[in-house]
Amino acid sequence: MPSRVRTKISVGPDVFPLGFLHAPSRSSRINLIRKPKRSTHSLNRSASEFLQTLAPAGSPDAQPPPPFFELSTQISLNGRFAALFIASLEKEIRELRIENIEPLLSNPSFSALLKKAKQLGFSDSHLARLLNSSLKNHPSALSIRELRKSLNIQPTFQRVDTCAAEFEAQTPYLYSVYAMEDEARPTNRPKILILGGGPNRIGQGIEFDYCCCQAAFALSEMGFETIMLNCNPETVSTDYDTADRLYFEPLTLEHVLNVVDREQPVGVIVQFGGQTPLNLSAGLEAAGVKILGTSPHAIQLSEDREEFAKLLAELEIPQPENGICRSLEQARLVARRIGYPVLVRPSFVLGGRAMALVESEEHLQGFIEKAIEAAPGQPILVDKFMEDAFEIDVDALADGKRVVIGAIMQHIEEAGVHSGDAACVLPPYKVSAYHQGIMREYTERLGLALGVCGLMNVQFALKDEIVCVLEVNPRASRTVPYASKATG
Repeated sequence: MPSRVRTKISVGPDVFPLGFLHAPSRSSRINLIRKPKRSTHSLNRSASEFLQTLAPAGSPDAQPPPPFFELSTQISLNGRFAALFIASLEKEIRELRIENIEPLLSNPSFSALLKKAKQLGFSDSHLARLLNSSLKNHPSALSIRELRKSLNIQPTFQRVDTCAAEFEAQTPYLYSVYAMEDEARPTNRPKILILGGGPNRIGQGIEFDYCCCQAAFALSEMGFETIMLNCNPETVSTDYDTADRLYFEPLTLEHVLNVVDREQPVGVIVQFGGQTPLNLSAGLEAAGVKILGTSPHAIQLSEDREEFAKLLAELEIPQPENGICRSLEQARLVARRIGYPVLVRPSFVLGGRAMALVESEEHLQGFIEKAIEAAPGQPILVDKFMEDAFEIDVDALADGKRVVIGAIMQHIEEAGVHSGDAACVLPPYKVSAYHQGIMREYTERLGLALGVCGLMNVQFALKDEIVCVLEVNPRASRTVPYASKATG
């Protein structure tokens, strides 16, 4: 018997999404850890020999790659050539020689190629990157999506029997595949889609799941059918009795739009699942999806460090001395001007990712490189670290016309410790009524200026009797469950 072979493929999360990994199509299943099968076809060579066919064009070892459809019959997907099969498919897509995307609409070979790519888990964004090397008019993920739809290459949804066939399941659990009949069977009731928080991680955990659950319960009482989209089975929001329907899908623009197409909800709520769904709001709006609550424009304004710093200046609300940079050299100039220590804060990041306290210039380069990697092309805020300051969180609720303060919480740790790692006290134990009044005023002014409709969180720093705003999050914060339960 041949020995067990472990084949590894290094791919990003948007190439093989979670839905593909835990629920592959029944007609094209890839198992990368199993006994290799002997090929019964003409292609019977070692992996190293086959890799030579995928050598870069112009190299001495380069050979024309085997045609995709020939490979599909010659290589067992359950064998040792699975990774090579995928690499060959990717290579063939990348090397399509076409001027623009229109001729592909009438090309049956490309249609079959695209369908197979989707069955193997290639995301629209990855296919767009592959085709960018071939097309003059570089396609986006949304243009690939429209191309797929015009060729009728769309996912179907299969059900997970949550009751093991003992009796009829009342809450459908669904996942997408590119094969077979559709089992979604959506209703005609008015429905709202809630985007969950996705995988638990530092800065994005069970706190947001609480908010998603409360939203589902409230919407059900209002007569809406509730649909939860979340890929994390460890959460309460994915329990059978939380929402009317559950889609186990990755929190990517492509997968959310697939569910929207199938369910046709009244709107989508993005503000209860933390930063991950919040970052999808602009793409959803561009695709014509109605975002319920705070507008994507307001979200963009608060998340973009540069634009938010301008807003604070316009409202004459104090902020730590700061500067905006997009490169290491710019960061050095800002840090020298305001003086060390400084805080590095990239825009549009999850749970304080790549934020850092920098004590000296010799440490700056590494942290700026991480910030650029975390949010490519986005502005990075470098602000003066307020040593020995108190940090305070304020949670509020707004409807666009008024702002109601829910809780004012003081951090035990000094300012600079991320709120996801800090302990809070409610009510604040070392903040005067005077300074609390200032925080209330600033929160109200910011909520109205941003046009927040829903929850918002404002982070303040208090030092030398001066209240400064650090940032605003136009969404549910990790302190909302704590404040909600503590205040009743």
